[in-house]
Amino acid sequence: MPGPESRVTIISVCYQSAAVISNMLASLPSETPIVLVDNASEDLAALEALAEAHHATLICNDRNLGFGVACNQGAAMAETEFLLFLNPDTTLCPTALTELVNAAERYPEASAMNPRITNARGLPAFMWFSPLMPRSEVMPKGWPPHDQEVTILQGSSLFVRRSAFEAVGGFDPAIFLYHEDDDLSRRLRAESGPLMFIHAACITHLGGQSSPRQPEIAALKGWHFGRSRVYAMRKHGRPLSFFGSLWDAVSRLSAFRVLYSPRLRARQWGYFRGVISTLRDGGTSPALGQPPVVTIRRSRGNAMSTELPPETCATD
Repeated sequence: MPGPESRVTIISVCYQSAAVISNMLASLPSETPIVLVDNASEDLAALEALAEAHHATLICNDRNLGFGVACNQGAAMAETEFLLFLNPDTTLCPTALTELVNAAERYPEASAMNPRITNARGLPAFMWFSPLMPRSEVMPKGWPPHDQEVTILQGSSLFVRRSAFEAVGGFDPAIFLYHEDDDLSRRLRAESGPLMFIHAACITHLGGQSSPRQPEIAALKGWHFGRSRVYAMRKHGRPLSFFGSLWDAVSRLSAFRVLYSPRLRARQWGYFRGVISTLRDGGTSPALGQPPVVTIRRSRGNAMSTELPPETCATD
C-alpha cells in the first residue's frame, strides 16, 4: 500500500512566484507528486529550473487565467486520492501530509480540510468568516483547540478528496481571483460532506508573498477582489452584494493609513473600481472565453503544447 505522502498531489498556482516557491518545494516529501501551474509569468525560466529540480509537472499558460481555473488545470493532471492546493509562499511541517491523510481516514465523511496555518509572525491564520455565509455560521477567531468541523476553508492550503472536488465541478471558472476558495468550500460542504480543521497538521503561510508586493499588482488584486466579492455574494444569495461591497470599498479607501502607503492606496482604489465594474458584467472573470494554449512540461524536460479539456479551463 502506498505511503500517505504519495496519496496526495500538490497543486500550486504561480504568478511571478519563482522567488518564494523554492521554500515550499523544499518542504515537500520526495514521493509526493507536484503540479505547478504558471499564469504567464515573466520569471518562467527560474520556475522551469525549480520544477525540473523537484521533478514537478509544470503547466504553462499563454495568458493569466486566474487562480481557480489554474487550480482546475492542475487537478486535471492528478491521479491521487487527495489534492492539496498550496500557495507558493507556504511551507509544510514535516508530518503535515501524513497528518492530513490520517485525518481523512478518521473522518471519512469529511470532503475537505484545512491544516493549522501559522502566518509570518507566528500567529494563527484561521478562516472564521466569509461574506458568502450567514452570520449564524461565523466562528470564533483563532485556531480551535482540537480537530473540529468548520463552516468555511481558506485556499492557501486546502486539502480535498479528489472525488469530492470533481463531484462539485472544481473551482468556479467565473471567479478570477479571491473568494474562489470560499465558494468552493461552501459548495463542498453543501454537496459532498463536512469541512474539518486538523490541529496536528501544521503549515506556515507568509501571506501576500506569492507575487511581488508592487502597487501595480496590488491594484490588480484589489480590482479582482471587488469583482469576485460581488459575483460570489450574488451566487450564494447574500443580501446587498453590490451596495454592501461598495460601502466596504469606500470605507477602506477613506482609512487614514491609506494616505501613507502607495501599495495600500492602489489596492483599495482597485477594490473600489472593481466593485463599480460589476455594473457592466456582473463580475465574471475577464479570462472567460476561448481555451488557452498551454505547454505541459513533465519532469526530465519532456514538453508538449496542447489545449487542456475545456472543462478545466475558462469557458463561455
